[in-house]
Amino acid sequence: MSTTVPKVFISYSHDNQAHKKWVLELAQRLRNSGVDAILDQFRVGLGDDLGSFMERSVSESDRIIMVCTDTYVTKANDGLGGVGYEKMIMTADYMSQVDSKKVIPLIRQNGTHHVPTFLKSRLHINFSREDEFELQFDNLLREIHEAPLFKEPPVGNNPFESVVDKPAESVTDKKTELLKSWIDSYNRGNGFFTFDELHMQLGCSKIFAEVYISELLEDGFIKRDYRRTQFRETIEGFILTSKAKIHAIQQGWVKE
Repeated sequence: MSTTVPKVFISYSHDNQAHKKWVLELAQRLRNSGVDAILDQFRVGLGDDLGSFMERSVSESDRIIMVCTDTYVTKANDGLGGVGYEKMIMTADYMSQVDSKKVIPLIRQNGTHHVPTFLKSRLHINFSREDEFELQFDNLLREIHEAPLFKEPPVGNNPFESVVDKPAESVTDKKTELLKSWIDSYNRGNGFFTFDELHMQLGCSKIFAEVYISELLEDGFIKRDYRRTQFRETIEGFILTSKAKIHAIQQGWVKE
């Protein structure tokens, strides 16, 4: 997840007052959710240079939301008005990069899903249904903040690989590696882990994880513990013992 405030320029056509109000409220929701949403309604006044504002906003933004209505798409394809100007800048500066993810096409039409021609190959987000607004807003926000709902898990071991092809891992090395990372986590304020969390941290098969954890239990470096969740459910996990902390000091893993 990104720790900086993402800057997002919102490009749209002034179809009518209702549409301008919808875009304004979208920008306000984004700003309230940690996004520096740039909108002409916030920053452009009478006498300002609209072209300079568009060029600067497109150049400085991390992402660009193109709110696609039928009017917007027609203007963008025909190069008409302010929308056409923005399209010209983005086409020349960014669309030549095949892997560019800068532009997010946002569907706002009722009944159609048209986007400007130069964006046809891009994945879009659909805001055409009012009853799905909160769901789609969450998806949009996660995309901007680089916080996907589902993260790609690590690749596990091949279950068909023979022991001859792949020598057994060193239990001692894995135990030491796990214990050292556990000490680091404890120093950062988190010393309680469930088996599933330790299994994921080890990145090995479940059987190997059970062996490593059992060894640490037998050595007296960790012990079982139980915690209550916010839903008053009891979960089983493991915490470090005093023996593990003394061992970490003796090994030079921690400093005063």
